[in-house]
Amino acid sequence: MSPGRLGAWFLACRPKTLSVSLAPVLVGTALAWQQQAYLLWLPLLAAALGAALIQIGTNLFNDVGDFLRGADQPGRIGPPRATAEGWLTPTAVRAGAWASFALAFACGIYLVSHGGWPIVVIGLCSLAAGWAYTGGPRPIAYGPLGELFVIAFFGVVAVGGSYYLQTLALSPAAVLAGLQLGLLAAAVITVNNYRDLDSDATSGKRTLAVRLGRPATRWLYAGELLSPYLLLGGTVWPLLSLPLALWLIRRFWREKPGPGFNGLLAATAGLQLAFALLLTLSLTI
Repeated sequence: MSPGRLGAWFLACRPKTLSVSLAPVLVGTALAWQQQAYLLWLPLLAAALGAALIQIGTNLFNDVGDFLRGADQPGRIGPPRATAEGWLTPTAVRAGAWASFALAFACGIYLVSHGGWPIVVIGLCSLAAGWAYTGGPRPIAYGPLGELFVIAFFGVVAVGGSYYLQTLALSPAAVLAGLQLGLLAAAVITVNNYRDLDSDATSGKRTLAVRLGRPATRWLYAGELLSPYLLLGGTVWPLLSLPLALWLIRRFWREKPGPGFNGLLAATAGLQLAFALLLTLSLTI
């Protein structure tokens, strides 16, 4: 049953995973607050909105790109895609993706006026990477570098950029926190690629999961979830989310890939948000 036009756009944006782009902004801003004890609200809001819009645009490009490349085949066990289901036309979804990027660019104009040329570099690279994730002759999502892309742009760049907008400087603590958030965000991609491993291999996608196989990908997921806790140092609040991480690893290892992994994907994104919120709490109290 079709969800209706508005419902189709809502699902195409993949709202359950948008926290992946917002959590790094929160943590980067909290780090700045810890060090300077004041907050610049307009840069925070513009950065959060811009990050969400870049992710929405990337999701829409992924929706239409997978359809046009034949990756969304009948029998796909992931959530239904708006273009593949015929809810929205490829032209409309691509236009929506470009519109999201245009709005993100508009946010970036203000951020550049505040942060200068480093924000120009971050913004343009983020937009280009969002498009290249599924677009272009060699999409990132169709090779083994998807997780690395997420660690870089939804982790280190996002946290570091948010910190820079508050302080006009960069610190090793921001880079470390970006790595922690990025690893947890990459685990979301790993769940997706592990679930779709068989269909991806058939359609020619050579994701890291396809190249490693299922046993090694299970270890990869465990490493992505546990490494951020090993990097905590003296910060203890995020350890409260460790039981959830262990439960997700257990489920990932034991559950047969299928529709149940859709919930596991959302729960993995939820772990990143929980980790971010607890890390923010530890930085601001």
